[in-house]
Amino acid sequence: MAERIRVLVVDDHAMVRQGLRSFLEVQDDLEVVGEAADGAEAVARATELLPDVVLLDLRMPGVDGVAALREMTARGLPCRVLVITSFTEPAAVLPAVRAGAAGYVYKDVDPPALAAAIRSVHLGHMLLHPEVARVLSEGDTGADPARLTPRERQVLTEIGRGRSNREIARALGLAEKTVKAHVSAILAKLGVQDRTQAALYAVRAGLA
Repeated sequence: MAERIRVLVVDDHAMVRQGLRSFLEVQDDLEVVGEAADGAEAVARATELLPDVVLLDLRMPGVDGVAALREMTARGLPCRVLVITSFTEPAAVLPAVRAGAAGYVYKDVDPPALAAAIRSVHLGHMLLHPEVARVLSEGDTGADPARLTPRERQVLTEIGRGRSNREIARALGLAEKTVKAHVSAILAKLGVQDRTQAALYAVRAGLA
């Protein structure tokens, strides 16, 4: 059996955490490795457990979800963050997406859709509401895409489509190690910190 996706559940309501755990633990490929009740505990547990995916609530007492996400990013934690929120207004999750969240789902999401979302962000995809993508695409692109080589532009386009390094390698006929090197060069040239920001740049630049 394939290695399970390790999930950290973060929510200030114990009943929500228990409900998520109960559902996720019956999935053959998902494993809940821990829980946290606020942002500070989320950062500590994510640092300790190094989960693959963090299910993160936004509104919590003390350190909120966005602040926790920024701290995880600052620490260079490799986990992908999927925001799970009760707010249906796209603008409410913009700060989290800008802070590096891989996407978000609503708390009334169907359980199978939640499992699919976890698998998707684990593979490197982004899950953005069309309205969020539109707002993020507005404004100046900043860096000059002309600085990228033709191959780097191809890779950036694929990043903007939410593809993982493995999928990009398959699509472009490259070794995965070569794609990883291109991604590093793209991040450096664009002055962005991670592939989520690179994907948003690709959207703003009209490449994806």
